[in-house]
Amino acid sequence: MIYRIDELKDKQVVCVKNGGILGNVSDIEFDTETGQLTSIVIFGKNHFLGIFGKENDIVIPWKDIEVIGNETILVNCEFMKMN
Repeated sequence: MIYRIDELKDKQVVCVKNGGILGNVSDIEFDTETGQLTSIVIFGKNHFLGIFGKENDIVIPWKDIEVIGNETILVNCEFMKMN
């Protein structure tokens, strides 16, 4: 299946390990030398109106993406420490 980058944005990202919602795709990273996508990025949430900073961004390597659906992306979150 072929997707445009714009179609990946805002898809909900879910961990297959525990069903937890990690957030929505905010950005992607790609290798300019090979032209291949390397990861998807979920921006960290703001703390209290952004005054107290924000959480760290979640960067999910492309190899850890299990399935890209119409509205959801399922990822292997073994690489992350889950609360």
